[in-house]
Amino acid sequence: MIGKALCLALLIATSLQAEDAEALFVRRVWPLFQEKCLACHGNDEKKIKGGLDMRTLTSTLKGGEGEQAALVPSKPDESPLYLASTRTHDDWEAMPPKENDKLSSEQLGWIKTWIAGGAPWPEEAKRASITKASAEKWSAEDGIIVKSVGALSPDWANRRYKPVDLWAYQPIQKPEVGGGKEDKNPIDELIAMRMPKDLQPAPAVDARTFIRRATYDLTGLPPTPAEVEAFVQSSATSPASSIKALIDRLLDSPHYGERWARHWLDVVRYADSSGFANDFERGNAWRYRDYVVRSLNNDKPYNRFITEQIAGDELLDANQEPGTMNHEPLIATGFLRMGPWELTGMEVAKVARQRFLDDVTNSVGETFLAHSLQCARCHDHKFDPVPTHDYYAFQACFGTTQLAEREAPFLKEENTQGFEEKKYLDQRRAEFLSTLKRLDDKLLLGAQQWYAEKKIDPAAWTRTVEKARSFISNGGKVNKGREFSSVFESARGMMQKQGVPEDQYPPKQVGFTTEEFGLERIARKGLERLKWEYDRYQPVALAVYNGRTVDMKAVLAPLRMPQDRMTNGELEQTAILGGGDPFSPTTPVKPAALSAVSGLVSSDYQFNTDIEGRRTQLAKWITDPKNPLTARVMMNRVWLWHFGQPLAGNPNNFGSTGKKPTHPELLDWLAATFMEKGWSLKAMHRLIMMSEVYRRSAQGAESKPSREELEKNYAVFKPRRLSVEEMRDSMLAISGELNLALGGIPVRPEINLEAALQPRQVMGTFATAWQPNPLPEQRHRRSLYVLKIRGLRDPFMEVFNEPGPDFSCEARDAYNVTPQVFSLFNGQPTYDRALAFAARVRRDLPKADPQAQLTRVFAFAYGRVPTNDETTTLLAHWQTMTAKHRSLKLEAPKPPLSVVREAVEENTGEKFKFNEPLYAYRDFKPDIDPSAMDAETRGLAEVCLIMFNSNEFAYLY
Repeated sequence: MIGKALCLALLIATSLQAEDAEALFVRRVWPLFQEKCLACHGNDEKKIKGGLDMRTLTSTLKGGEGEQAALVPSKPDESPLYLASTRTHDDWEAMPPKENDKLSSEQLGWIKTWIAGGAPWPEEAKRASITKASAEKWSAEDGIIVKSVGALSPDWANRRYKPVDLWAYQPIQKPEVGGGKEDKNPIDELIAMRMPKDLQPAPAVDARTFIRRATYDLTGLPPTPAEVEAFVQSSATSPASSIKALIDRLLDSPHYGERWARHWLDVVRYADSSGFANDFERGNAWRYRDYVVRSLNNDKPYNRFITEQIAGDELLDANQEPGTMNHEPLIATGFLRMGPWELTGMEVAKVARQRFLDDVTNSVGETFLAHSLQCARCHDHKFDPVPTHDYYAFQACFGTTQLAEREAPFLKEENTQGFEEKKYLDQRRAEFLSTLKRLDDKLLLGAQQWYAEKKIDPAAWTRTVEKARSFISNGGKVNKGREFSSVFESARGMMQKQGVPEDQYPPKQVGFTTEEFGLERIARKGLERLKWEYDRYQPVALAVYNGRTVDMKAVLAPLRMPQDRMTNGELEQTAILGGGDPFSPTTPVKPAALSAVSGLVSSDYQFNTDIEGRRTQLAKWITDPKNPLTARVMMNRVWLWHFGQPLAGNPNNFGSTGKKPTHPELLDWLAATFMEKGWSLKAMHRLIMMSEVYRRSAQGAESKPSREELEKNYAVFKPRRLSVEEMRDSMLAISGELNLALGGIPVRPEINLEAALQPRQVMGTFATAWQPNPLPEQRHRRSLYVLKIRGLRDPFMEVFNEPGPDFSCEARDAYNVTPQVFSLFNGQPTYDRALAFAARVRRDLPKADPQAQLTRVFAFAYGRVPTNDETTTLLAHWQTMTAKHRSLKLEAPKPPLSVVREAVEENTGEKFKFNEPLYAYRDFKPDIDPSAMDAETRGLAEVCLIMFNSNEFAYLY
């Protein structure tokens, strides 16, 4: 009886195991074989590798060319199929053969369990039956299918996603918080909801620390001693109203827009040059930068801010009468031009065009939707529900977008001061023209000598030269893209057109030396580069227009909008590009947005295919209140910029590979509230900064978890190092040198001289050396306004983690490295600021009272008074350094007036040298002359230098 019962139990267990193995095959193993194996072992009968056909159990058991069964049911460790899958890819028998296709441990476990269960292989009909019966259960366990458009394969279209990975695609759900209590900030409640019970939040920070934190946060500048003392006094009697008044004052400051523009410009990759091999300056990019500052200061609704940057030109053309236009929206489209781009004679125009389209597609996706769309350029997205069709449909919204520097009269709000510096470009231009004229005369003389040597009558040449002179003097152009017309070149061209045999007219650049070859190229290319720089002072905007795509060989001058934009050129038909290759179009697509999200926005959202209006439709889709991404993305950025850590860990990636929100309810509450408050950023600043979370001390609470745990849960305020721009601006503000004017053309401060004068070669010539503005008040503007050249970084800014402008910066790094010490403590700009700071203090206070002066230094640098120990130590250091400076003999520095360049001439392969004049340096006025300062002031400067190098100065708590 016992034996029969045991046998029955074994039969039931074996049956259940077989059923489980059968379901495992249908659910996991068979899809895995289709994905990893059948490409080589069954999909194409004529190309089955190794003789192994894995389409059926019978053919798999038969094995391959070695006639050994690939499967031994119930024995995975004896099954070649399983054993080959477990081998490393150093072994030639490893399967799948490619390292990228290597099976995960989980996938190996499926195969092993299936074989151990007897390797059941049900027929197709039974597989369908098992799938149907288990669909609901498997769906709950494996995730959900996302409806999208145009997937390249059914497997991709039907793949499942874990709901947690699709958090950003869910509708925004505003949680109910507050309980009707007006004095309770919902942010505090939502943070408290997820705070571990053993964490004790830190108390509110003291008034001095808070005003410094808030002032830097909203303006990027230190509070003045007077502002600190006034806030400390008012906080003692009325803390809540004092904080509110402080935040309101800071939000009303014009410097708020400057600070928060810096954050935005990091994301959009602002630069004043194009990058790549030519790195032409974008003379008018500054107008987009100032547009951002104005928009933030005016609290422009964020949905309007988005729309203007994506489709401002369409708004301009559609809504305003000619002659009365406010060109602000047109200037805003500079956003679409921020990526690196160029078209030279060395590149195919179609490739350059596609690079722009790819760049702008990805930039819009990252900036506003936190989706790096370029991952779907060549294939359906590996992790997110973004098929390649969506990538190109999104790109089709820009299919008629063309690049141009468009006429845009200066606005009354724009700062147009400093245009007189154009004289330095005029001097450079005159130098280049003079060089080309001298070389042209040399060519004409060389031609006469050539005729004499060849014993050819030069009469025909002489007559042609006179015709060429007349042609040029009457405004004729030898080359349309060139400013200087060579008489010699024109004459040669005329003789060529007249059919004169080539051996009857002089060869190109006859009689030139290596140096003259080089000087001609430098002058000609230099004139080209100046055209972009001149645009800085012209009423033109770095912008776009809608029209057909014209064929361009190379861009040798700033682009202008053609009159025949709607009729001349190709009306591009966007298509999915095979492998992302612009020469391999496949399926045509129409303009659309992300299909996985569009159903949430509106099931019947329509995009047009006209030349005009596509980007306006896209902007409407992005800013639709039902779009679950847009408001979340911006609120996540704002939270990051306030707290130094985002709620969702990757601000540019809300996809499945991005870090999930630590406080999803809070992010949704912020996003919903943001839209309810009319997309007002300033309203959200007030809510965030009035919260207890923002006002907490950075010091640890009474409980003893790790510092990381405290910061992650917002039990304490996370300290942050000042950005490099804040450090530079603060030193200038404290020293009294900062020019607080808003906006205007880029400025050029002094940078490390070796970096400034380094030979920077660009295609066919040298880029101009970095020359600082001649006057201190011109140089000492806020760092936001510093000329940002992609190919020339300021070493001081770079070493302190200023991001490069080629890629969107979602969050700045703030790591510490040794070169920062040398830059900050030994750098000339830092010492100049320290000396100016010392001179300011000694100028403002009686020189007979060193202690009062030292107290003043602390008030400016730290916003507090020194302790007795600090006073004693620093007074002693001051005295020591004063004694040292009395023994020094200093001379006023002399600026360089020229720099010698050396290059290899590509026509001859030989080296040559030339002198590059530095015209701006001829008018240079130094900031402050150490040799003109007394020893006591220079001694105090050493103390000020220590202050600038201290953690208390460099960090916010």
